[in-house]
Parts: sequence; C-alpha cells; structure tokens
Amino acid sequence: QVQVVESGGGLVQAGASLRLACVVSGRTLSSFFMGWFRQASNKEREFVAAINWDGSSTMYTDSVKGRFTISRDNAKNTAYLQLNSLRPEDTAIYYCAAATVVGALGPWSAAGHSYHYWGQGTQVTVSS
Repeated sequence: QVQVVESGGGLVQAGASLRLACVVSGRTLSSFFMGWFRQASNKEREFVAAINWDGSSTMYTDSVKGRFTISRDNAKNTAYLQLNSLRPEDTAIYYCAAATVVGALGPWSAAGHSYHYWGQGTQVTVSS
C-alpha cells in the first residue's frame, strides 16, 4: 500500500522560506512522477510544480517560478518543495501527489486527476 505524507508547513512572515517534504512509502520513489498542488481557502486546488522520475525535468506554475524549487531524493524516498520569498497569496494547504506514468512531463502533469496517490496536506500560512 502506497502512502504519501507531507511535512514542513508552518506560519511565516512574508519574504521567509519553508521547505516542504513528502515521504512516499510502500513503493520506491523512482516509480513515480511527483507533483505539488495547493488549495487556498474557498478556492479550487491548483498545480504548483512537478518533477520527473529522476529529477532531470521540472515544471512550475507561473506564479511560483523563480521562487519555488521542486526536487527529489530517490534514495530517501522523499520529494521536496523549497518555498522562497513567500507571499501572503501563497497561503494554502499544500498537497504532494505521486503519479505512475511513463514518459515526459507535459500538460498532464498539471492535472490533479493524473496522480494516483495523495498526501493529507500541510498548511502554509504567510502573514503580511
């Protein structure tokens, strides 16, 4: 049984940084493409970032480019999302997701329904 568990959220001031971690158990991380999504209060879930199986390819939504970095350590079965220069509008629950796909990152990577396993989320709150 595959489990996905996020950690690292918290309450920070604008301009601060956080690093979110996502541990996958039940199957080796290299089996999955990994994605991060977020959902703010009263808003729909949105794509944040994705990374291919070996970390050689990444993609981001425009609003986080240059501020957030997705990475992975397959030996540790852990994916990461480094959040820098945080803004109040980044406040949301951040979800990690794993997709069992073959191929390259593409438009599918930004669609939640492409992912097969989800974590419970970790809250990120950015105060102004």
